[in-house]
Amino acid sequence: MIHKEGDPCDQLTQADAGRAPATLRSYQAYLLTERKLAVGSVVGRVAALRFFFVRTLKRRDFWEELPYPKDPKDRGRLPTVLSLDEVARLIDAAGNLMQRALLMTLYGTGMRRMEVSLLNVSDVDSRRMMIRVERGKGGGGRDIPLSPALLETLREYWRWKKPRIYLFPSSTGHRGQDRPMSERAVWYACKQAARYAHIKKHVTPHTMRHSWATHLLEAGTDLRTIQVLLGHVDVETTARYLHLSQRHLQAVSNPLEHLQLSSVSQVSREYHRKTDR
Repeated sequence: MIHKEGDPCDQLTQADAGRAPATLRSYQAYLLTERKLAVGSVVGRVAALRFFFVRTLKRRDFWEELPYPKDPKDRGRLPTVLSLDEVARLIDAAGNLMQRALLMTLYGTGMRRMEVSLLNVSDVDSRRMMIRVERGKGGGGRDIPLSPALLETLREYWRWKKPRIYLFPSSTGHRGQDRPMSERAVWYACKQAARYAHIKKHVTPHTMRHSWATHLLEAGTDLRTIQVLLGHVDVETTARYLHLSQRHLQAVSNPLEHLQLSSVSQVSREYHRKTDR
């Protein structure tokens, strides 16, 4: 039971396709503002609605209409970023060739985990050296440059698994080979590799995205290009990577360096105060 009798969600059974998104947003607002439920409680209800619409009714277009609410405590918190060495260790710690190809795709394209799970074999264009993202957040598509190193791994993976529709299909016996890998499986591949690589940071598929964007910025890629590659609608969302880029932070001239101070070697090692006269 995800709602009480009388909740606005009761209208969903009678709402047509056009009204349903607005009803869903009203329901989430009702839970947070009127019933004043904790964020974790609302997340549980949204998860149930996602499963019903996306998994049961096969309405993937409803995915963006059902975002998880964010905890106010998390606002302003900078995302976790891996170093280049940590990314390499993570990929090398993949459980098999499929997981290695998956991790390299996450890091080598900056895709969201839903985008990777829905990636088709035909989206990989080796002639143009591009990967097409048709189901981006908000419904927009975009092209992402295909790294030669990623292409080599994807070719080796394809010769082994020979995926037909989805590049990363569900394993046989679970969802069926003609179904995409679940987002949870993408998440699990990251967590498992991080554990075997002995990386103590909190690693998720989005960590790979944050790391890729930050490393692009540190390599000199401009913010507007990164915005397009990530599929951000607003450049302000992309600008937060300025706070994560060591190159940009270290380029700042600290005013402390311009102070005319006495030599540190002349400072007494014992506490003392000069007496006023």
